Amino acid sequence: MTAGMRRPRKRRVHLGQGGRLLGAVAVAAAWSLGFAGVAPSATAADVQSEQWYLSAMQAEEMWKTTTGEGITVAVIDTGVNSSTPSLQGQVLKGLDATGVAGDETDDYAGHGTTMAELIVGTGKGGGLKGLAPGAKVIPMRVASADWQIKEPVNTLDTTEAIRAAAESDAKIISMSFGNEFALDEELQAVKYAQSRGKLFFAAVGNGAKEGNPVSYPAAYPEVVGVSSADREGKVAEYSQNGNTVDIASPGNDIPSWCDETFQGYCDGDGGTSAATAIASASAALVWSAHPDWTANQVLNVLFDTAGRDWKKGTLSKYLGHGLIRPSMNILKGKGTPGDPDISPLTHEKTSGSTSSAAPSAPTSAEPQKDGEADDAAVAGPGTEKSDDDQLVWILGGVAAVLVLGAAAFALVRQRRAPGD
Repeated sequence: MTAGMRRPRKRRVHLGQGGRLLGAVAVAAAWSLGFAGVAPSATAADVQSEQWYLSAMQAEEMWKTTTGEGITVAVIDTGVNSSTPSLQGQVLKGLDATGVAGDETDDYAGHGTTMAELIVGTGKGGGLKGLAPGAKVIPMRVASADWQIKEPVNTLDTTEAIRAAAESDAKIISMSFGNEFALDEELQAVKYAQSRGKLFFAAVGNGAKEGNPVSYPAAYPEVVGVSSADREGKVAEYSQNGNTVDIASPGNDIPSWCDETFQGYCDGDGGTSAATAIASASAALVWSAHPDWTANQVLNVLFDTAGRDWKKGTLSKYLGHGLIRPSMNILKGKGTPGDPDISPLTHEKTSGSTSSAAPSAPTSAEPQKDGEADDAAVAGPGTEKSDDDQLVWILGGVAAVLVLGAAAFALVRQRRAPGD
């Protein structure tokens, strides 16, 4: 099968700690335009037709104003293959923090490349089209659970990757994975990134049905925790919930590269991985349209314009501030940027130094970030919708959340990774 061809439908699973199989969560498409299956000979152009959220988020209309030009996103993941048709010319020099042979462009799973394409893909060759195709990505490669078992990997790779991203030209950091352990070195790196004016998005995880564990770095107060929503704007059944969730983004039924061979795309649920990439791309569009804004102002506007049917300023444990909607600012001019130096996450001063960063993240099951929406507005997974300007979310394909992991300081960290 040549590059640009589609493989038959293939459902991925995610792995638990130590490689224990937890199983896949299948979320049925609720829209009338449901996906009917793809023949092995289908072209990759069909992949773009399955990127249902691009139409729903009014991407074509937003691109008349901005495509994300001038913004760079650091993608901390399994590496980014810079030679796919959709990413040619889109990938800058990055860092391999794994300590394993290869470099940051050697994607050993296909996951990081998918995330990069969802952010900045040009769609050339029929590949995935990014929400911010005018932006660029800097790949930061970290090790998966499989590599930790097979190779003598760097146990502080995520910490090094975050610090490198903080010192790079990237304005946005996107991490589509996490682990169940808070690590002080990693937290300090996150605070350093905040002090450098970065806007940090991370996946809250896909384990809602497997104990709903807290996931880091999404649980750190300085990081925007992203949950996954379906085509109706409802939280996905697998999407982890609690006070770590700050905003929701499209995640269900989104195509991804099948594996590290890059021979074709597969269908499935992109999960909070894809949701994080799309949220990062949304921020890139808003920041590109307002280059003089700070990370705090960009995030304030994303929170302010999020679709919700509960009181502004409170958080739903499933959707955070609501459904991300960059078009509300770019096309309608809505959203208040607020104080450039005050974080909308912690309400603390962030400019200038690490001393102004927020205190360490709590380690309870639901780290507190902000007020929580009333139970009346949070009836449970699959119940919440945005207001009358809600995202209309339409058609889709694969990816599976990669919940890699991170380690306790003296131990090799057991990471959640994609399974086939």
